[in-house]
Amino acid sequence: MAKGWYVVHTYSGYEQKAKEALESRIKQKEMEEFFEEILVPTETVVAVVKGQRKTSQRKIYPGYIIVHMDLNDETWHLVKDTPKIMGFAGNSKQPRPMSEREVTSLMRQIQEGASKVKPKVDYSEGDLLKIIDGPFSGFTGTIDEIKPDKRKLRVLVSIFGRSTPVELEFSQVEKA
Repeated sequence: MAKGWYVVHTYSGYEQKAKEALESRIKQKEMEEFFEEILVPTETVVAVVKGQRKTSQRKIYPGYIIVHMDLNDETWHLVKDTPKIMGFAGNSKQPRPMSEREVTSLMRQIQEGASKVKPKVDYSEGDLLKIIDGPFSGFTGTIDEIKPDKRKLRVLVSIFGRSTPVELEFSQVEKA
């Protein structure tokens, strides 16, 4: 039988420990031939903390890991009985593998997450921001428009008593 990608539900915050526990059990039971890969899907995000840019990893699907495996009774029990794992997502008795389209989409999201750094802060129109980089550094303004695809904001900044629209990148501002 061909291997498939299965979504496995873990305790939230313990995805990495669940992955390590499963890998350990696979070695212990000598079942490596049934398992190919175990992923904790993450993406790279950047946050501005106290004026400094910090890059970190954020889980795309908190509480889940993705396992590429050959599903049979033995492997099902091995996964299900692993500490920090609650079971398979969906029909836990007879889980269905992810479709090829879902796998392709997930892999693309992981690849883009590694190459395209995303902002960690979610902005809303009307939010008050402090500009921390560029010619308007030190000014505050209000978000007028958000352009998530370009990773830019149009911020209304008060200059000489007049509200002036300024286009800034996400990384040039922080919430006030």
